[in-house]
Amino acid sequence: MLGFLKNPVVVTAEINVNLVALTVMGLISRLWGLSYPRAVVFDEVYYGQFVSLYMKRIFFVDDSGPPFGHMLLALGGYLGGFDGNFLWNRIGAEYSMNVPVWSLRLLPALAGALCIPLAYQILVELQFSHCAALGGALLILLENSLITQSRFMLLESILIFFILLAVLSYLKFYNLQRHSSFSASWWVWLLLTGVACSCAVGVKYMGLFTYMLLLAIAGLHFWHMLGNQNLSNVGGGWLFCSYPCLGDLSLKTCSVSLLCHFLARGLALIIIPVAMYLSFFYVHLTLLYRSGPHDQIMTSAFQASLEGGLARITQGQPLEVAYGSQITLRNVLGKPMQCWLHSHTNTYPIRYENGRGSSHQQQVTCYPFKDVNNWWIVKDPGMQQLVVSNPPRPVRHGHIVQLVHGITTRYLNTHDVAAPLSPHSQEVSCYIDYNVSMPAQNLWRVEIVNRESDTDVWKTILSEVRFVHVNTSAVLKLSGASLPEWGYRQLEVVGEKLSKGYHQSMVWNVEEHRYGKSQEQKEREVELHSPTQMDISKNLSFMAKFTELQWKILTLKNEDTEHKYSSSALDWITMDTNIAYWLHPTSGAQIHLLGNVLTWASANVAAVIYVCLSLWYLVRRRRKIYDIPEDAWQLWVSAGEICVGGWAVNYLPFFLMEKTLFLYHYLPALTFQILLIPIVLQHLSDYLCRSLLSKTMFRALIVAWFSSVYLVYCTFSPVTYGEPSLSVAELKDLRWKDSWNILIRKQ
Repeated sequence: MLGFLKNPVVVTAEINVNLVALTVMGLISRLWGLSYPRAVVFDEVYYGQFVSLYMKRIFFVDDSGPPFGHMLLALGGYLGGFDGNFLWNRIGAEYSMNVPVWSLRLLPALAGALCIPLAYQILVELQFSHCAALGGALLILLENSLITQSRFMLLESILIFFILLAVLSYLKFYNLQRHSSFSASWWVWLLLTGVACSCAVGVKYMGLFTYMLLLAIAGLHFWHMLGNQNLSNVGGGWLFCSYPCLGDLSLKTCSVSLLCHFLARGLALIIIPVAMYLSFFYVHLTLLYRSGPHDQIMTSAFQASLEGGLARITQGQPLEVAYGSQITLRNVLGKPMQCWLHSHTNTYPIRYENGRGSSHQQQVTCYPFKDVNNWWIVKDPGMQQLVVSNPPRPVRHGHIVQLVHGITTRYLNTHDVAAPLSPHSQEVSCYIDYNVSMPAQNLWRVEIVNRESDTDVWKTILSEVRFVHVNTSAVLKLSGASLPEWGYRQLEVVGEKLSKGYHQSMVWNVEEHRYGKSQEQKEREVELHSPTQMDISKNLSFMAKFTELQWKILTLKNEDTEHKYSSSALDWITMDTNIAYWLHPTSGAQIHLLGNVLTWASANVAAVIYVCLSLWYLVRRRRKIYDIPEDAWQLWVSAGEICVGGWAVNYLPFFLMEKTLFLYHYLPALTFQILLIPIVLQHLSDYLCRSLLSKTMFRALIVAWFSSVYLVYCTFSPVTYGEPSLSVAELKDLRWKDSWNILIRKQ
């Protein structure tokens, strides 16, 4: 019974020495001297602020993309014990001792290092030789721009890592498709493809380009599968199909198998990425539960869900707006800035600068600050009382109300008088009876825009409402224009004809709310000056928060200013631009985002050769002339789908973008283009060099070329790593192009 003990237990393993060596070299090149320089480098000044906010759990909005990349950077800070206390105010600022520089830069550096073995495996999975794969990985290893970008607290190396992981996972899944569909490894690689795609999109929206490319390739492959009348055994498909495909496939069993393949791809490549993308925001919103400076651009409901800030003010407020309620009304648009419906004792000038006359009634504006003059009382037109009855009578969608200004007790009014700055719209005022045959027109119909039924109650913060003027059908609207000095530069409010359509500037929500208790004006003024004290957070679901935050990220635009190191997409191909990342305050040591010139030029040449050869082969194949075997042609096409397609989808969209562009935006596209170099070289060696002599000479040229790539890498290493310090003459020698901005101190 114990006979198995007579022989030793032996475990064997295959170790790819190439892969191990590449990984080690990648780690050394990216992790060596990672804490140097111990100063803020270029966009670390930008991402560092978000890391600090994560450490302090303060909410923020970054219009550059989703939060997953920021969370990974923050994870590095958390692992290093960072407390978030550092002022990220300028490039070059020395880090204080409480900032774990090595830990903050660790994850981008690891991602950059792991891109090298990923590049090797991608070329192997594309069925190219290990020699070609090794060459491609070494080119990534020796690419100065990729080294620089991965050694700092930046996101491009993390983005490229997930992009390459997604491509590798899909290739492994596709290669397993031929002989072991629905096996455990088949499922692992398919699911990992979706996960990696989601992570890439979660780091930066640029990852969406590669995700769409892989979806297109997967769709093309499935289309080819539909035409396969000899679909092979689905292996583990019986777990999902009632009819396994065995032997001669019937139409029914083959259809079930195709359905299983379709559902598996839909699950892994669409459903799981969407679920993961939502989870990034869920974690983001869970971590950042405190109010901060960025939440001012969010709606009142969102602000009230955060600890502190508006939540402090709104806690204990009544939910339902009733007749007699005292309210402040915030414009939902929030542009050009957040503001509240406001009035004060000053009146419109009798005549404006252009000679037009006004009603000379009390000004109504939108004021961007909290103020006692922002308070209004919701009044029942049929009753005189300005307090809430017992029990309260809630205001519902479609009800007619009057809005009484709390401090001056004048009624919100509009009439057929041109607005001060928007003459095609009506003036909005608080009515003053001048006995000049201009009667009050102060009835407003409450329309709840986001109602679920026509009997919905008007609710604090949650309800978005329009006020439609009963007499003229004009809608209370923020025009966004700033009034002159007589209006204290406050924002103009007008009555806009309903026929002109819906816009968020017509929508308001109640932010602060209390039930009025004082009928006497003096007592009411004291009441209005006192602070309000409903916990809204439980009423705002995660999906509501996600939808609002996602919309803000996509639509929020910072002021586009010209940056010293910005560039156009055309400058990237030939690397006619660079970015100075850091300069030592006293010596000539500096760090630049500069690529390996020879590698960039070779990548461009490889792309041109690939396109020209592909067109040549296509024309010849159209004439039934086949220059290369069919399997080689399929290999060539597959490589183009990944490498040329990856370059195109990560580069061409930048020509359509209205944003400030930098050289580092090109790095994902460059990575795919570099992978094309060994593919083209192997193809030329295998099919264009026919004789032994030509093959030998070609290989000798490749060795010489690769040696030159290494020499260029060494030449630019001082400005890649920031050391050693270079003299003025040495810095001038590195200016290979006049357009490069190498920093040289005046002597």
